[in-house]
Amino acid sequence: QVQLVESGGGLVQPGGSLRLSCAASGSLFSIYFMGWYRQAPGKERELVAGIGRDGRTNYADSVKGRFTISRDNAKNTVYLQMKNPNSEDTAVYYCKAEISVNGFVPNDYWGQGTQVTVSS
Repeated sequence: QVQLVESGGGLVQPGGSLRLSCAASGSLFSIYFMGWYRQAPGKERELVAGIGRDGRTNYADSVKGRFTISRDNAKNTVYLQMKNPNSEDTAVYYCKAEISVNGFVPNDYWGQGTQVTVSS
């Protein structure tokens, strides 16, 4: 079994900062892509930021220069540092990881989601 557990969500003021964490546990042979997605009410889930095992990153245009994704491979953890958030960043944030279990073909696993609300 594989579990992704997110933490760090909550209420943040516009212009503030918040850091999300997502730790993977279980039968982890290898973790490839890790990413953060978000879904606002009435909208589709969208990719916010992703990071490969080699550290290469990609970001949604709306968060470039404000959000930073990073990972600690030794801890099987991915982070999302959010700086200068605005109301449009309010959403449920989900962690996703592409994980190979016991050397088999990798599958996608999702966390349960954590609410981020940007409000004064």
